[in-house]
Amino acid sequence: MGIMKAPLITVENLCMDFDGSAVLKNISFEIAEGEILGIIGRSGAGKTVLMHLMRGVEQPPTSGRIIYHTAVCNGCAYLDVGSAAGKPCPHCGGTMTAQDIDLWNEKDETLRRRLIRRTAIMFQRTFALYGDDRVIENVLHALDDIDYPPEQAINRAADLIDQVRLSHRMMHIARDLSGGEKQRVVLARQLAKEPFVLFADEPTGTLDTGTAKIVHEMLSQAAKANNMGIVVTSHFSQVIEDVASRAILLDDGSITAIGAPKDVIAQFMKGYDDSEKFEEAELGEKMVVARDLVKRYISVDRGMIKAVNGVSFEVQTKEIFGIIGKSGAGKTTLSGIIAGLIEPTSGEINIRIGEEWVDMTKPGVDQRGRATAYIGLLHQEYDLFPHRTVLDNLTDAIGLEFPKELAMRKALVTLRMAGFSEAKSKEILERMPGQLSEGERHRVALAQVLIREPRLVILDEPTGTMDPITKIDVKHSIMHAREEMDETFIVVSHDMDFVRDICDRLALMRGGKIVEIGKTAEVLAHLTAEERKVMSQPAPPVP
Repeated sequence: MGIMKAPLITVENLCMDFDGSAVLKNISFEIAEGEILGIIGRSGAGKTVLMHLMRGVEQPPTSGRIIYHTAVCNGCAYLDVGSAAGKPCPHCGGTMTAQDIDLWNEKDETLRRRLIRRTAIMFQRTFALYGDDRVIENVLHALDDIDYPPEQAINRAADLIDQVRLSHRMMHIARDLSGGEKQRVVLARQLAKEPFVLFADEPTGTLDTGTAKIVHEMLSQAAKANNMGIVVTSHFSQVIEDVASRAILLDDGSITAIGAPKDVIAQFMKGYDDSEKFEEAELGEKMVVARDLVKRYISVDRGMIKAVNGVSFEVQTKEIFGIIGKSGAGKTTLSGIIAGLIEPTSGEINIRIGEEWVDMTKPGVDQRGRATAYIGLLHQEYDLFPHRTVLDNLTDAIGLEFPKELAMRKALVTLRMAGFSEAKSKEILERMPGQLSEGERHRVALAQVLIREPRLVILDEPTGTMDPITKIDVKHSIMHAREEMDETFIVVSHDMDFVRDICDRLALMRGGKIVEIGKTAEVLAHLTAEERKVMSQPAPPVP
């Protein structure tokens, strides 16, 4: 455990009655500065009531006290944790003096309000976000609320978004985020207040396992980075196990155990079937679902052509899904339909954006247009502007009216996600595309797609006529982007070696149909001798 930290909150003999029945019965415990305390118990054990009392909201306790051990500045309104007593105030240089605040009996109302302002909250389903604003704007609003100096706000907001690892969603409209992403923006907004304690009530109750794990990790890191105490409640043992340094078991309003999380959880689990099974899921939920897609063309010399003829498949979040086949098998038409560029003759295709499904067969801003904004397409004949620097090429791609410093920061983050080292990213910003190798240009082109923060990236023949070294470069950049950005890829290719190394699953097309779909190695085993021959040669150059 190391050094015992100074106490931050002391809860003494707390009782709470509602209409004559006791909801909390004589609760006492202490929380240290920077400690993460888990409170576990069945629904209705009194967890939320306890949390509201500790936050100083709703109604006072029937009896007992909650004392915050703080340090108050004699020169300005700043208030900090008790261990800051005797140090100079970081805001005005005044002296910090130790002061215990009895939350529910404090006579000085402004002191009580100052204390509450230094606490933050995070609940399971109330995402207090501005739905139509971008992620960065949501964090800027929070900084504005605490009168953060406007000239430093953009950098601070970007730092906070970095801290919750959402740099790749910075420009997303908040309502288009997934549940776990929204929860992380809420966390960034709360961290903006620089709280010394965060109350998280069932913060990941509605998220899937993989996503919940990410949010738990963020909470632990935030506590460390900001020396912030966290009180987290849950009726899932996993949350407490993942984040808490100490745990309390609440049972019917009383503390029945307090101590190491695993011991407390063992007691909680006795005679309780924990149906929550946590598997390590590599891929996320479904993201693209296509059913019976057909695309017919009328051609003068060949009559009716069914370029895509009754195709069904699904792609999961974070998957690298390959569509392979000889030239003319229907791959390009199919990728055009997924990208929203080609309207199918019949069939359905739906793409998940955030938590909503978008019907790609319906044109319009509220239908297909909602998804196409989040689909990135990288053609083999990508074109960077030759007479503009890498930085200009990247920032033109977002075409957003952002201050230069943010554009530059975003460009650097994105180049790293496309697989450049930090040093290399800085080095090439001011270079012209002609001064880069082919592999580097390809990565910059990928970064140009990634900087728009797509949910889905479609790579059309990404390796074209590349030499083997460049191919490795491109492979790494795709793997890197999936790792760093939770990116999902659909790779359309006739390059067998490339898809073998990179794709989780493949769909093999012949004559407009998918004839095999499954794990990469299994599908490659079904190629005909002729397909093998054609698909191991470089592509014909694009006319």
